[in-house]
Amino acid sequence: MKALYELAETIGGRLKERGETVAVAESSSGGLISAALLGMAGASAYYMGGGVIYTAKARFALLDIPREATAGMRSSSEPYAMLLARSIREQFGSTWGISETGAAGPTGNPYGDSAGHTCVAISGPVEFVTTLETGSSDRQANMEAFAGAALGLLERATA
Repeated sequence: MKALYELAETIGGRLKERGETVAVAESSSGGLISAALLGMAGASAYYMGGGVIYTAKARFALLDIPREATAGMRSSSEPYAMLLARSIREQFGSTWGISETGAAGPTGNPYGDSAGHTCVAISGPVEFVTTLETGSSDRQANMEAFAGAALGLLERATA
């Protein structure tokens, strides 16, 4: 977690300096992205809010994404991650939206993804999306790797 906090401190400093904000929709990272971003004093200047969007029910209830928007799209995919990032950004009116969706382990998910698979996306003045495969079934290590990948993408976007 120390590495996550250090990365988030760099990002938080940039966001505060620029007057930018971020909102987070995460899944298999279980709140670690938000926890890292909130670990810095003064986080209320840039952190708008977020949630652990772990199920389809949560997606509909917390992000108000209509079923039609996800038709033909499977979770734990790059298009789905980008949809979440854009949606959380819009919901909170933030400069940046960040999302993560995957399978932490020790087994894969019902969609055929192995443990250690995640997709992360950033939506804002620039957009990025990527897939990470750790090759590991270690749930906690994957959760930290997923959060690190998402924060790394946000660091790249804000550089």
